Parts: sequence; structure tokens; C-alpha cells
Amino acid sequence: MNLFPGLFHQLMVGQSAPLVQLFRQMAQAAKSDITVCLQGPSGVGKELVARAIHGVSARRLKPLVTVNCGAIPENLVESILFGHVKGAFTGATEDRMGKFHEANGGTLFLDEIGELTPAAQVRLLRVLQERVVERVGSTTSEKIDLRLICATHRDLQQMVKDHKFREDLFYRIHVLPLHLPTLQERRDDIPLLVNHFLEKFCALEKLPAKTLTPAALAALQNFSWPGNIRQLENAIHRAVVAVPQSVIDVGDIPLHKPLVNAPVVADWRLSSVEAAHLQRALQHTRQNISQAAKLLGISRATLYRKCKTYNLLETTP
Repeated sequence: MNLFPGLFHQLMVGQSAPLVQLFRQMAQAAKSDITVCLQGPSGVGKELVARAIHGVSARRLKPLVTVNCGAIPENLVESILFGHVKGAFTGATEDRMGKFHEANGGTLFLDEIGELTPAAQVRLLRVLQERVVERVGSTTSEKIDLRLICATHRDLQQMVKDHKFREDLFYRIHVLPLHLPTLQERRDDIPLLVNHFLEKFCALEKLPAKTLTPAALAALQNFSWPGNIRQLENAIHRAVVAVPQSVIDVGDIPLHKPLVNAPVVADWRLSSVEAAHLQRALQHTRQNISQAAKLLGISRATLYRKCKTYNLLETTP
């Protein structure tokens, strides 16, 4: 078991103190079937941590099933998670397994669990208490054996106080909470991450090796990175594709917020304000065009057109 931190190093890039501490906690989690709750803002790598824990656990030969609870249509949440029987509702033309059935024997990763509907929270609580699943429209319960890992960027304790999340469910999932450090908390890892992404995307795009100037690397280390590792990854990918030369400089890297201690220049043009607003919506929805459009109150086609106009579309590897 002491080898686990070393294995995590192979899966996750970095050697900063916060990351090493996270590796130790992940090793503890991997030793058992304890329910893990991953906490941290979008872009810190919650799914990667879940995959790493599953990958070294006793369940590693069984499925890891991932569900983004915030991306499921509200009227389909229970059907997708717990399955349904034929005739349970309009359109249910056949029996379907839910994600809990798919993960039986392995690990179920519920990302953004704070987005679950109240009805789904009630059903989930019963599953965790009794280890049985009842499909929508069925009166028969089915036993399941799985390990649950959940994640959220929300403050679940505050949601409980606000009566938006069940207190009894909170205590069921908050058994081993793990805090995932933001990129600001692990700035020492930025050079390692940059080199990793440069190698990754040069190989992916079949391009010669590229490097950063010292000034460009310093700019990256001083940047606030509100989108965390995902934002850094997308920024390097864009620079690798867009810059023809082998050396990438400061001006070649898309940084959407001012550098720490750098002078802020106000840009009051309507286009700049709109672009910044769209960017925030995309970051909030983790680059999901459909969710961002709904959040902004515009059509998906309109948002896509505006994103192309302002060059906001990011490729999420």
C-alpha cells in the first residue's frame, strides 16, 4: 500500500506539498470501500482523482462509471441513475439499466452531486442505506455492490443549511472528504504541468517539440487561473496549435484575466464586456455549450456563433 503515492505520481503531474498530501489521502481511500467526497472548484481534476483511486483499488478490474449529475435533464435523473421498466413513463419502450447497475462490482463516480433533484436525493439515500436499487416503475428491489465516489464544487454544508440538500444524505456521502488544491495552491507544479501538456499536444497534433520562453513561463506562474488545470491545459493546447514557431512567447498564450500585480486596463467596449460574460458562463458550465446557453437565456446556435466570433471555444481533451 505504501506504493500508492508513487502510482498516483504516474497518473497525476506534480510534486507540490498540497498534491503530495492529496496523494496520501487518496492512498488511504484506495485501501477500502469508504465513500469519498471530492471537494474543489471546477477544473481541479476531480474525475482524474476518482479514476486514480479506482485504478489502484481492489475494484480496479470492474467498471468505473462516471455521471455528471448537473448535465442530466431533470425529468430523466432518476431513470438514468436507477434505471426504469418498460411502460414506466412515456417513451419507456423497454427495460433499461441505470448507472448503479452498470457500476455493480466497481465504482460509481457522481460528479456535481449537489445538482441532484430532491426526489433523486431521496432515492440515492435509500440506495446508500440499504444497498438496493429499485428501477422507476418497478416494485422489485435489486441488490448492488459498488463503491461510491462523489464530487462537488458547491458548499454542501451551506446547502444543507439552506434546505437545498438533505442533511441525512450529506452525512452518508461526506464520510471521507478530500480537498483538491486549486492551481493557485500548487503553483510550484505549473512548470511540470506545462511541460507535460506541451509534450502531450505536440504529439497529439503531430508537431515538432515546442518550448516556452522564460517570460512566458513566468507569466503562467503569476496568472490567477480561475479555471484551474483545465484552463491551463486548454491554453497550452491552443498555443501549440496556433503558434507556428518552436518557441512560444507571452503574447502567444491566451490569458483572459490580468496577471497578479499587473496593471489592469479597463476596456469598456461592449464586445469586450460581452466576451468576458460569455467566458464566465462557459467556465461555470465547464465548457458545456448547451448548459451555458440555457444559463444566458439564448439559443445554443447563438452562443456558438458568438463564441466563434470572440474565439472562446476551447477544446476539452
